[in-house]
Amino acid sequence: MAELPPPPERRWWRRLPGRLERVGGLGAQLRGRFRPGRSLGEELWEETLELLLAADCGAVVAEELVEALRQSAARERWREPAQLLEGLRAEMARRLEGRERGLSLAGDPAVWLVVGVNGSGKTTTVAKLAARLQGQGTASLVAAADTFRAAAGEQLRALLGPLGVGLVAHRPGADPAAVVFDALAAARARGCQVVLVDTAGRLHTKQNLMQELGKVGRVVGSQLPGQPAEVLLTLDAYVGANALSQARVFGEVAGATGVVLTKLDGSARGGYVFQVESELGIPVKLVGTGEGPGDLADFEVAAYLDALLAEEGAPAGGG
Repeated sequence: MAELPPPPERRWWRRLPGRLERVGGLGAQLRGRFRPGRSLGEELWEETLELLLAADCGAVVAEELVEALRQSAARERWREPAQLLEGLRAEMARRLEGRERGLSLAGDPAVWLVVGVNGSGKTTTVAKLAARLQGQGTASLVAAADTFRAAAGEQLRALLGPLGVGLVAHRPGADPAAVVFDALAAARARGCQVVLVDTAGRLHTKQNLMQELGKVGRVVGSQLPGQPAEVLLTLDAYVGANALSQARVFGEVAGATGVVLTKLDGSARGGYVFQVESELGIPVKLVGTGEGPGDLADFEVAAYLDALLAEEGAPAGGG
């Protein structure tokens, strides 16, 4: 399966304003609990659990991480604080590693649907993806299938204009599936390698609109067997756990293949990634780190854990 090469700048955590005060705060707090000479008793495990919960890892994940750490400490007869932190990092890595996080270019053209609730950053993510593809020499075309929000098409025109990326749009209120149908025909005629589809930010309680999202997927599949290659679910990192119930329905209806965690630069709780992957069962593939066209990066497990568990005041991950 063809995949996009990684962008040149992968150290995305360095771009987060206040990173150490936000994403990296957990590491400093854990070091305060894992101090030399402290007994590995119930009090320590309860405090560790509380810190993981405060970091938004989610109750189930936090409990599993603490239990795994407790068992490892007993089995390995750990006594040094550094061993506990290393053990926790290893367990966190085990939960995140092994997932397919690349973006597929399979198809002629490949189709990427971008789905999610209102305000989650769908439209800006579509523009960032178009900029990313352009920077890697991959021709794309955008389908403005969010016909329910009157300003969606104009927003895309403004974002895509400086890039020179083509846009297929119909009048407000038009059938989103018809927009996608025309975009696929235009992409084939122009030799575009990827079609990016901006869908409406439907509330999960609006069943008719959710069904419309399913219809868009079926139109793509009927025109191009095996497509869409990617269904990217945008999640606002700042909202946290409140967005997961809606996201779960989107993922089921659209068949999400990955998560784009947007607004990570404004997130206060770095552990949210664990909760997302545990609850939704799909990998975080991309992270949004700002409002600029280049502020979209691959999610890297090692980089993420470096930032999450960084010692306060020290740069994560070294050079």
